[in-house]
Amino acid sequence: MTTPSDVSFPSGTPLNRTRTDRGPVRAVFLVGFMGAGKTSVGQALAAALDWRFVDLDTRIVARTGRSVAEIFERDGESAFRKMEHEELRGLLTELDTSNTVVSLGGGAWMQPANTALLRESSLPVLFLDAPVEELWQRCLPEQKTRPLLQSEEAFRELYAARRKAYAEGTVLVDTQGRSIEEVASQIRLLLGLAGTSATT
Repeated sequence: MTTPSDVSFPSGTPLNRTRTDRGPVRAVFLVGFMGAGKTSVGQALAAALDWRFVDLDTRIVARTGRSVAEIFERDGESAFRKMEHEELRGLLTELDTSNTVVSLGGGAWMQPANTALLRESSLPVLFLDAPVEELWQRCLPEQKTRPLLQSEEAFRELYAARRKAYAEGTVLVDTQGRSIEEVASQIRLLLGLAGTSATT
């Protein structure tokens, strides 16, 4: 299969499309910075495959009864990261019984404990990316609800600090100027899942 020009593979880290120890891919993880489209693309991908969609932040909100912003404000980022890790650990135990597309929060892949869990699972992790200017514009409508979205300068600095980590051990998918459906379709092709409907 030809690799599309808007998808790149990290050196020495081929996409694990098929897990020889457990059969075909049953879960896909989407990572990236704020505004990359992880949730919207994840929902579209899950709908196209007839898979379950899980947003890790949404699970935390449902479990705690508080928004991410409220957790950051009251308990601090460190407490939130602990919740995030435990939620991810619990989610990974569910994946053998339900085909799932998972969207991780922007900071989740930055935590070594989380990346270790995902690398151990050998499940595909795709890094959705776009130029920082485009990411900023996408996030502006949600500025009041995103605790790390304070100013454009801080946004750019945080993106620059995180981008290298996002690109390590993941498959880069460029979302610049592309619709949600186009990106979801590209991921299906990349995973060899185009035109399929998986069953649980």
